[in-house]
Amino acid sequence: MFQKQLIMRRVVYSLIPIFAFSILLYGWRSLAISATVFFFGIATEYVFTKPKGKKVSEAILVTCMLYALSMPPLVPLWISAIGIVFGVGFGKCIFGGFGRNIFNPAIAGRLFVYVAFPQGMQRSFITPWKPGMPWIHWLRMPADSATAATPLMKIREGATLELLDLLSGFRMGSLGESAIILIILAGIYLISTKTANWRIILSTISSFSAVIVVLWLASVSPTGSLAVFPPIESLLSGSIFLVAIFTVTDPVTAPKKPGAQWAYGLLIGGISAVIRIFSLFPEGVSFGVLIGNTFSSLLDELFPSARRKPSTSKVLPKTKEKARSLA
Repeated sequence: MFQKQLIMRRVVYSLIPIFAFSILLYGWRSLAISATVFFFGIATEYVFTKPKGKKVSEAILVTCMLYALSMPPLVPLWISAIGIVFGVGFGKCIFGGFGRNIFNPAIAGRLFVYVAFPQGMQRSFITPWKPGMPWIHWLRMPADSATAATPLMKIREGATLELLDLLSGFRMGSLGESAIILIILAGIYLISTKTANWRIILSTISSFSAVIVVLWLASVSPTGSLAVFPPIESLLSGSIFLVAIFTVTDPVTAPKKPGAQWAYGLLIGGISAVIRIFSLFPEGVSFGVLIGNTFSSLLDELFPSARRKPSTSKVLPKTKEKARSLA
C-alpha cells in the first residue's frame, strides 16, 4: 500500500518513543487525535495518488505523526482533521506530491488551523499526567483546565518555571513538544544514521539561543509583558527542539548545499525567536519554518556547491602506465 522510503521509516522509528510518551501524558486524547490525523492524512494523499496509479508514500506517516504531536491535547478532532487535510492536500499534493512540495505539509497544516481557529488551538491545553497523580486523570478532561497556561504563557506572565519539569517532559504543551530528552536522543539517532542534517539542527538551535540571549541581556520583554524570556527556560519551552530536529531537516524542503543549510538554520532559528518575543503569538517556530521554506531554493542558488575531492581510482592506472613506459 505504501511506497517504501527507508529515510522516512527511520524518522517514524525515532518518533515512536515520543508518541508513546504523549500517551503517558494525555492518555486517550493522544490516541484519538492521532487516529483522526492518520485517517484523514492518508486518505487525502490516497485521493491524489490513486488516479495516477501511484502508491501513498511512507512520508505521509511522518507528516501525520509530526502534525499530531504538534496539536494541543484538547483540540477538537474536527480542527485536527481540517489541518491535516489542508497540509497534505494544499501543502504537498497540489505541487505534484512527494519531492515537489516547497512547504513542509505538517507545518502548513498546523499554521492553517492556528490562524483560522486561534481559540480552538490556544485554549486546548490541559495539565498532563505526572508521577504521583492517579491514572484516572487520563479519563477526565476538566473544562476549566482548558484555559491553563503553557510554559511560554507563564514566562510572559513573569512566572518562574521548574527546570526539572521542563527537562523531564512532565509539563503542559502540545502532545509531543515536551519530551526534550527523547527528542534529543532521536536527533542523535537520525544524525548517526545520516537521516537528518546536523548543520541545520545546530544552526537552528544556535541562532534561536543567540537571539534569546542577546534580548535577555538587553532586558527586552515580550509584547504586552513586563517579563523577560530567560534563555534556558526559553530553549526548553515550546517546540524548538521538536521542530529543529524533525521539521527543519525535511530533505524535500531544506536546501541541499552545506553553506545554504547553515544559512537556512540561522534564518529559521532567528526568526522563530523574534516572532516568539515580539508578536502576540506565544510560539514562533512554525512561522520560522514556513519563511525558511520560502527561501530554501534561493539559498541553494546563492551558495556554491561543496568541493569534491578528486578520485584516485582514475589516477592510479595512468600512473602505472607511465611507470611501465619509463621502465
